[in-house]
Amino acid sequence: MSALEASFPSDPALEPLLAELAATAARRDAEGGTAKHERDLIRASGLLGLAIPRALGGAGADWIEITQAVRRMAAVDSALAHLFAFHHLMVVTPQIFGTPAQARALMEKTLRERCFWGNAVNPKDPRLRLSRDGGVLRLDGAKTFCSGASDSDMLIVSALDEQDRLKIAAIPTKRAGVRIHDDWDNMGQRQTDSGAVSFERVEVREDELLVSPGPMGSPFAALRPCLVQLLLSAIFAGLARGALDEAKAYVRGLPSEGAARIGADPFILHTTGELWTQAAAAEALLDRAARAFQTGWEKGDAITPQQRGAIAIEIATAKTVSARAALDIGSRIFEIMGARATHARLRLDRFWRNARTHTLHDPIDHKLKEIGDFALNDAYPTPSFYS
Repeated sequence: MSALEASFPSDPALEPLLAELAATAARRDAEGGTAKHERDLIRASGLLGLAIPRALGGAGADWIEITQAVRRMAAVDSALAHLFAFHHLMVVTPQIFGTPAQARALMEKTLRERCFWGNAVNPKDPRLRLSRDGGVLRLDGAKTFCSGASDSDMLIVSALDEQDRLKIAAIPTKRAGVRIHDDWDNMGQRQTDSGAVSFERVEVREDELLVSPGPMGSPFAALRPCLVQLLLSAIFAGLARGALDEAKAYVRGLPSEGAARIGADPFILHTTGELWTQAAAAEALLDRAARAFQTGWEKGDAITPQQRGAIAIEIATAKTVSARAALDIGSRIFEIMGARATHARLRLDRFWRNARTHTLHDPIDHKLKEIGDFALNDAYPTPSFYS
């Protein structure tokens, strides 16, 4: 347990869910595929409504609480934490890019039908097109890296229109013409279902387009990429802490003589101290970034570009440190546990594999460049889907 954890109250629905996920995480990492049972546990927990305001029947949690819930879930199962985090991102996307009426209707639907939201955005994949066919809007093409699309109820989709302008829509996953491909078999994040989704003449209603103000249409709308980066930071910080927790549990589970020997070894204590400080630094910076984001979120449309830029730098800093912590700790825990801990049955390498897979999709080199430009030139990052 981290030193900061006690400052965040436990959600009674979260505790049993974490225990269920932890009990099967290693086995499910080996299996891959869609974690249908576990996704249904999340549906039943009521936690899909965390980001929905109390006035609409949701939990009304702030982003500090949500990022901590994501971090704690990532400590036991970063693949499910990824889906859980992105669900909240997708649920609030109509609030950021669309109208109050769109946001309200979709949030009410989410609570009423226990909708799990998936992702088909990937702005780096330009193949999905939105065009008019006899007055009807239709999607044709494909998207890759569509985390959580499998077993989802709703999708946030991005496409280029006939003028190559980026458009965002919220549509039901089971709409005619949507095909989810079971083609995700990577070495890490094995149950995020981050494969491809293809679209063939998929109808999009006018009221499903999020165009007011649309993507990057205002400083508040430009907070969405910051939220993405904040949630990724929470996953990485969780991976770092989870790896360290597993190492501790492994050592404590050894015969008493072996546990005592490892616990008294000065070199192992030195290594453990190094890894602990990395995990603690990641958690502290995540906490700071979450508080900065929450302050900006509460400003709404009153937020300025400069305030948004300052939030982006806070989050980029947290992401850089948490990503490095996850990679380093996930690899070096074996220096604490010893050679027997590398047995394939234990799958203790999953923390490193998950971190290595996830951190490659948006490399921290880009974040370091943005941080450096701010540190030297007082320049804030230009808003984009990654900054």
